[in-house]
Amino acid sequence: MENCDALDILSDKKVLYAEDEAGIRRNVTEILELFFQKVVSVSDGKEAIDEMVLESYDILIFDICMPNMDGLEAIKIVRKKNKNIPIIILSAHTEQDYLWRAVELKITKYLTKPYDKDMLINALETASMELVGNNLHIKLGTNCIYNPCTKSVNSNSKEIKLSKSESRLLEYFIKRANQSVSFDDIYDYIWEFEQPSKEAIKSIIKELRRKIGKECIKNIYGIGYMLEI
Repeated sequence: MENCDALDILSDKKVLYAEDEAGIRRNVTEILELFFQKVVSVSDGKEAIDEMVLESYDILIFDICMPNMDGLEAIKIVRKKNKNIPIIILSAHTEQDYLWRAVELKITKYLTKPYDKDMLINALETASMELVGNNLHIKLGTNCIYNPCTKSVNSNSKEIKLSKSESRLLEYFIKRANQSVSFDDIYDYIWEFEQPSKEAIKSIIKELRRKIGKECIKNIYGIGYMLEI
């Protein structure tokens, strides 16, 4: 299976970025748009929390000192519902109190301003590897391995590319391996406001099964599906 850059993992992912300084927000957003499928930027912690009610995100990037609600308070709210989402802090604060609070909130990277593009990219690489459990060769079945960088599976020595919907759904299944996943879970994670029909989801899963093996994704009657690894 071909080699790849860890940042390629982000090509079908969504990031939420909170920063109150417009110039910094604009510059960082331009960098993020090079790697993510979708970038949403907001100007304070409250906006970030409101945005997360509307849509699911894969990575969060927050400043600390913002109006209405600071970044650490917003992250505390996030962590009550989501213990695992990678979070990067970009902040001017270097005081020990802020650093300890960040550690307690399980922050992936804490970058202090001024930071350069390379530092941000390094943080994104760390967060992207965290998304896939630091594993670029995920075994799905006896003869099937998934590469989250190339968004492809190697099945019986044959490489098969996945579409963005297929790879995004498969990685969601992998994160919840051996757990039941409902149609509502899939709607919330993959789509935003206009939900597709169950038939559309079934079509994507049918194609996934064809590519990774029918035995990997089980039907859970009356609930949805389960990826068995």
